[in-house]
Amino acid sequence: MKQFTTLLTEITDGILLITINREDKLNALNKALIGELDEVLTELYNNAEIKGAIITGKGPKAFAAGADIAEFKGIDEASGKALAKRGHDVFFRIENSPKPVIAAVNGFALGGGCELAMACHLRVASENAKFGQPEVKLGLIPGYGGTQRLVQLIGKGKALELLMTADNIDAATALRLGLANHVVAPDVLIETCKGIMNKIRAVAPVAIAKVIESVNAHFKDGVDGFEAEVNAFGQCVNTTDFVEGTTAFVEKRKAVFIGK
Repeated sequence: MKQFTTLLTEITDGILLITINREDKLNALNKALIGELDEVLTELYNNAEIKGAIITGKGPKAFAAGADIAEFKGIDEASGKALAKRGHDVFFRIENSPKPVIAAVNGFALGGGCELAMACHLRVASENAKFGQPEVKLGLIPGYGGTQRLVQLIGKGKALELLMTADNIDAATALRLGLANHVVAPDVLIETCKGIMNKIRAVAPVAIAKVIESVNAHFKDGVDGFEAEVNAFGQCVNTTDFVEGTTAFVEKRKAVFIGK
């Protein structure tokens, strides 16, 4: 994989570890980083060696502490919309990835950082993690999907409170609200994420992709999620993995899936 300026990447045992590499800026998201993240996602989608990805931040303080505000200077309505649309496009690629993506939230996940974490399929937080959408303090609203995904994850009432007060919440509160799936000590954060990823890797890859597709269908305008599930179920039945999985079950052995 190519070398990036704002990201560090490493593939180990089929898991792509993506580390936001702007520690001096608390891993704030800028245009260059969004562009490089888009490139890495293309690798995730297309590289058969990669079975899933973990996204984290460099250093002990921040996953990603928002957008790089320096890039907002001189912005107007048209460029603002373009900026938000670009973020939406990249974050939708994370959300719709047929391979699982886990956010390893190792500190502040604020603004765009919280939105990045929410675009991932699962969120594992270190005990020192903080989540928040403080954009209203800047006269803004979240622009990378935060007003939508926060509602999906924690419900309208609490989401509105956090969006309007700009309050941050700690990892324990994020877990209680459903924003985080797990909270662990900082020194076992990545290993915990790898453990979850390995559980997912042990089952049928096509089925995992269809789970992601079907769940996401629930939130898409004009899409019947139940119909999407029926179609996905039928497509799974037509796979080699289905034959292997059911045969292995009957024969009382461990299935060997090939992702076809």
